[in-house]
Amino acid sequence: MIRDSYYSAPVGAFLTSSNDAVLGELTRAHHHALEHQQRDAWLAQIDFLKDQLAGVYEGHLFLEFSIPRMGKRADAVLLLNGLVYVVEFKVHAVAYDRYAIDQVHDYALDLKNFHLGSHSLPIVPILCATDATDRPLSDLIWADDGVCQPVLVGKRGLDRALDIKPENFYAADVDVNWWRTAGYRPTPTIIEAAEALYRSHAVEEISRSDAGAKNLQSTSDKIAEIIDQSKRSSNKSICFITGVPGAGKTLAGLNIAAKRAEGHEEEHAVFLSGNGPLVDVLREALARDQVARECVRKSDALRSVRRFVQNIHHFRDHYLSSNEKPFEKVVVFDEAQRAWTKEQASKFMQTKRGHADFAMSEPEFLISVMDRHTDWCTIICLIGGGQEINTGEAGLSEWLSALRERFPDWNVHASSLLEDRHYTVDDEASRLLQSPTIEKHPELHLSVSMRSFRAEKLSAFVGHFLDGDADQARTALSDLNDRYPIAVTRNLEVARNWLRNHARGTERFGLIASSGGYRLRPEGIHVKAKIDPASWFLNDRFDVRSSYYVEEVATQFDVQGLELDWAGVCWDADLRRANGQWAHYSFKGTKWQNVNDATKQVYLLNAYRVLLTRARQGIVIFVPNGELRDHTRPPSFYDGVYDYMLACGISPA
Repeated sequence: MIRDSYYSAPVGAFLTSSNDAVLGELTRAHHHALEHQQRDAWLAQIDFLKDQLAGVYEGHLFLEFSIPRMGKRADAVLLLNGLVYVVEFKVHAVAYDRYAIDQVHDYALDLKNFHLGSHSLPIVPILCATDATDRPLSDLIWADDGVCQPVLVGKRGLDRALDIKPENFYAADVDVNWWRTAGYRPTPTIIEAAEALYRSHAVEEISRSDAGAKNLQSTSDKIAEIIDQSKRSSNKSICFITGVPGAGKTLAGLNIAAKRAEGHEEEHAVFLSGNGPLVDVLREALARDQVARECVRKSDALRSVRRFVQNIHHFRDHYLSSNEKPFEKVVVFDEAQRAWTKEQASKFMQTKRGHADFAMSEPEFLISVMDRHTDWCTIICLIGGGQEINTGEAGLSEWLSALRERFPDWNVHASSLLEDRHYTVDDEASRLLQSPTIEKHPELHLSVSMRSFRAEKLSAFVGHFLDGDADQARTALSDLNDRYPIAVTRNLEVARNWLRNHARGTERFGLIASSGGYRLRPEGIHVKAKIDPASWFLNDRFDVRSSYYVEEVATQFDVQGLELDWAGVCWDADLRRANGQWAHYSFKGTKWQNVNDATKQVYLLNAYRVLLTRARQGIVIFVPNGELRDHTRPPSFYDGVYDYMLACGISPA
């Protein structure tokens, strides 16, 4: 069992132990050089707890309790009278810092959502600023899931806080051993996961381990087996991993790259993505995290991070101008279905890069680069279902065609679900997949959404909703129960307040919209105004560029591959209901034009599929009322969508 805390003891044993004995246990478990500041803080906390717990004869105390998903430790966790108290100390603080309040709230929410022993227990987060004036304990607010709003205590308020009794929640006695061994099943954001993997944490420590999601590790193990086989046999291999939206494809790819880079340095494994915002956000997040942990210069941190996460277009352009053999032996291509077709790639290379004779699809060129190795190499392609959202994206067929026509000696390993219509959208790819030389592996499919720890059936609901099947959508939505609220409103300010009221601690929320939603502009939503993805996704609630301000709106291109806790999806008339069907439009000049091209219709549906699957905890959808005097946005363009959402079981906000 992974050690859950530095110190653990019944409260009675803690009270009778010497301060030096408790400090000794904390120090032995620390595994780092103990600074005087940390030692003094621990001694102050021990003194404070002994004073405030005097006379408490029940309960169990944990010091430096691990919060794995966040990669941090809570100062103290106390199991007492059927409640879980999470205590964060700010020694010698004279005020209650907003950051510290959010921090202890986040710890409590993490336990509630991911620690199985805490799911059904009331949880009280307590911020203790040891030199501050005590706050009154009246008017405490309990959320529906049994997590109290943070309690603020000063010099002598902790003992009174431990008398808090929840009004609407039953607090049963807790078996400490059961609670400790019940299990921790985190579902980190891709940013949290990348940070943990970059710190050399095992994927098991940061991902769910229940039966429904066990294939994340199975997928990584199968890829490792294929890489090692290629290495031993001196041959080249390519793997296609599939997964439902949010199933952890990017996490699996990052894990593969991180573990191969750590355990097999000579392979120079790298994670490549053509998703510019994802690369920018991950790099910035990893660099900030490294600066905070190791006190290195930001420029040095960014230089290190760039070797681990790269933009696939920079990788492509480097080898386009050079015939050298690649430095990397293992490359992970994220969202490989979005690589360019021959037509799109050739047009770009000839006009933008000056290569007049370029005549390959992007998949063909990328394979040809890795084929320069004379011994072995492995390509891992991550394939998302319903993710093609831009003109010129190749899908799967270009990869398979290139392998058949130019690289028949490569060993091809594919997910056993690769032939599903959500991953193979054209007949040519389906035919190519029938080749007996392609080995199929069930381990290469990730079947359970991990993005939403509350709503594994979200992708099913979104699928039925976009398929136009209101009955099936309503059934799927009812299966979500109250774990994943989805609401709709005609008022943008109501949507903003819905997001603010549902988010707790530092849970991230923001507005997102289709890049074709040009007529949201009268509502104050400007999809043409570019955001800075790193600032939008990473900066705090006090930064006007952050998602928290719900001013700047991100499009499907900004958010694909990333996630929010709560999303406000802003719906425009580019996708509307007419005669019981979806009608597809594009705004050109001063009016809407029909989108008749079947492929572009798929792109538009997929744009909304991306938007509807970005939130981990819940969605509010804003559908404008329209305006009779504006021919570009009459109410009829929006009323049908709103009525259809109600028919699908979505509740008014």
